[in-house]
Amino acid sequence: MRWQRQVPIVLLLAIVFAGGYLLAQFTQGEVGASQSDQVNHNTTTNLEVPYNPNSISTIVKEHGDAVVRISTTFTREASNPFSNDPFFNQLFGDNNPFQLEEKGNGLGTGLIISKDGYILTNNHVIENADVIEVTINGYEEPLKAKLIGCDQELDLAVLKVSTKKDLPFLTLGDSNQTQVGEWVIAIGNPYGLDHTVTVGVISAKERPLTIDGHTLKGVLQTDASINPGNSGGPLLNMHGEVIGINTAINASAQGIGFAIPSSQVKEVLNDLIEKGKVVRPWLGVNIQSINADLQEYFKLDSTDGAIIAGVATGSPAEKAGLQRGDVILELNNEKVKSADQFVDMVKELKVGDKAILLITRNGQSQYVTVKIGEKTDPVN
Repeated sequence: MRWQRQVPIVLLLAIVFAGGYLLAQFTQGEVGASQSDQVNHNTTTNLEVPYNPNSISTIVKEHGDAVVRISTTFTREASNPFSNDPFFNQLFGDNNPFQLEEKGNGLGTGLIISKDGYILTNNHVIENADVIEVTINGYEEPLKAKLIGCDQELDLAVLKVSTKKDLPFLTLGDSNQTQVGEWVIAIGNPYGLDHTVTVGVISAKERPLTIDGHTLKGVLQTDASINPGNSGGPLLNMHGEVIGINTAINASAQGIGFAIPSSQVKEVLNDLIEKGKVVRPWLGVNIQSINADLQEYFKLDSTDGAIIAGVATGSPAEKAGLQRGDVILELNNEKVKSADQFVDMVKELKVGDKAILLITRNGQSQYVTVKIGEKTDPVN
């Protein structure tokens, strides 16, 4: 009987000791896991993000200060039903008292391209401005800017500000090397929101773009968000180089913006700075390509070439004897395939060059030599 009573006690003690041992092991395991987690957490927290020169944030940090805000003040005719009334204009002439003027303000973006203060922007940002002011990061007050040169045809303008210290500046890259699908960064002041950064890709190249009646050829298309106020700002590649100048948007669509390629900017930049304008070769003809009907009418062997549809009065073409209806077949021994190609060929010439044209007139071929002039009217 005594043995039978002691068995439960022994079992109870064994259970207690076993439970204590298991609890100790469990607790030790939990503490070990917590310490391990803590070590891993601290290790992750202390890791530094490696410096990546091609990251968006790095590019913006290193080059963003070279993007500036451009504010303009201009004078415009006030809205008045009598200001253009023929009766009052005839009665008062230029002194029509109803012709009122008011001040207006404009906003755009620019980019510094040299440490001594040359700034590139769009022509339409500063066009007809009475006062141009540039706001630069690190300067408490806007700086007055001087217009150095402008070009309506490419929608470009160069400004200059004077400072006592060197300014940060951006480098023009090679847009010809840019590929469709590459990432790009736009920095600007849309709707007055300074230094807004947007990101996208090059959506297309070599797009035609018509602005104010004249066509820009070969512009870049991007889906990086561009809005009013971005005009004149840079489109950067992932090396921080400027591959385009943001210039226009498709107002009826989203994600369709356009930029002037840096390759075109480079071609005219020296002229803008040194001469205040772009010096372009001028022949003085309006031309059109040849279709099947025109080929049959002029009795041509093919649709190659370009037909002169008009000759400007006083132009180099008129002085050389070119006429409406002449068909241009060659320029300096190079065959002309189309009107667009011929225009591009003339653009490669310089003012003062002699261009030898092979033309056909009334079924007769002949050579005509034209001395290239300087274009003053962007239309012809």
